[in-house]
Amino acid sequence: MAIRTDLALELLEQQPAEDVIQQEKMLEGFPLHQVTIHRENTRIGKPPGNYYTLSIDGLLHRETDSFPRACHAVAKSLEQLVPQLQDTHSTVLVIGLGNRAVTPDAIGPLCCQNVLATRHLVERSPAQFRAFRPVAVLAPGVLGMTGVETGEIVMGVIQRIQPGLVIAVDALAARRLSRLMRTIQMTDTGIVPGSGVGNARAALTEKELGVPVLAIGVPTVVDGATLAEDIMEQSGTSCEALDDLHTPVLVTTRDVDQQVADAARVIGYGINLFLHPTLDITDIDLFLS
Repeated sequence: MAIRTDLALELLEQQPAEDVIQQEKMLEGFPLHQVTIHRENTRIGKPPGNYYTLSIDGLLHRETDSFPRACHAVAKSLEQLVPQLQDTHSTVLVIGLGNRAVTPDAIGPLCCQNVLATRHLVERSPAQFRAFRPVAVLAPGVLGMTGVETGEIVMGVIQRIQPGLVIAVDALAARRLSRLMRTIQMTDTGIVPGSGVGNARAALTEKELGVPVLAIGVPTVVDGATLAEDIMEQSGTSCEALDDLHTPVLVTTRDVDQQVADAARVIGYGINLFLHPTLDITDIDLFLS
């Protein structure tokens, strides 16, 4: 049975590979695992690029100043992934992927509520808002609700506003329960919406969109068969019940609603700090209130 996970870190734990560089560091008091894949490797199943995994246990435990530190850690990670983002006049499109009505899939839409949309302000009053980068925010919904593929909506918006960068936020699937809601993966390789739950849609990548794409995700579910397989593997036994898991069964946490809201807020604020370096947490609170 194939192990299902969207985290590059977990794929490498399962299948170490050559031409992959891994580093550990601390960022704002949070552990950051950096993975660089130099070339295509079918065993890993991830395209070449950089994958940063930020562990935010301290935020869940409500450590002192954990929220602002986590936001700054996200912002600094994004800065490292896109060091060439120098043109402050270039529009950035932030896309919140997922279904707002399904809590484990609502990371993207909830994140959009915490991102400052400034493109219209900069265009209408450039003198007053010259310190802001033009940012457009889009939560396109899902195919079952709109009848339109997410990729089609995104392509239409990109053709219209011509952004210099796309940031896509989505929910992911993890292999281990210990990483649910506790990690944020950031990558410069783009994303395939729905791949974590076996419902892959059109890819949102630089190749497909013609624009650099950063992808940010939080694992909100674990595939039931993957979890059971892990337990059997660690205990050294087998279980016939695994054969019954032909239909995906997804496992999440009991307080998923609060944890999803917390993670979405951290990512949204982190994106704001990344795109508007002159702002601080207090400023963002004020503009979003």
